[in-house]
Amino acid sequence: MTESFTSAIGPLRPQHFGISVPDLDAAVDWYQRMLGFSLEERLFMAKIPAHIAFVQRADFRIEIFQVEGAAPLPDDRRVPNRDLETHGNKHMCFEVPDVPAASAALRSAGADIAFEVTVDWASPRACPS
Repeated sequence: MTESFTSAIGPLRPQHFGISVPDLDAAVDWYQRMLGFSLEERLFMAKIPAHIAFVQRADFRIEIFQVEGAAPLPDDRRVPNRDLETHGNKHMCFEVPDVPAASAALRSAGADIAFEVTVDWASPRACPS
């Protein structure tokens, strides 16, 4: 991309991430209880059609969709390394000051953590082992 093209777009920053779920109320409750998000807005989008909730914590939002008749997540997509064999969104990442403490707190609150990696982002080429 040319500098003039990126200048025309302007600054970019993450605004939100979207996720489809089978139970919107349960998902909103989970993000509130487990990660401290608050409900920003609920709406129905007839064009999809979908019930939608936006949850927010500081400057980060998650758009949660519930679409009637949507297919459930296939079992092989629940295994992180196998999921990489299917194109599409893979994960969202939250930065916390103490990964082991955050993981322990989430587990004690009932969260199911499928995969846990600590990455030192101070090193630009850091890669989890």
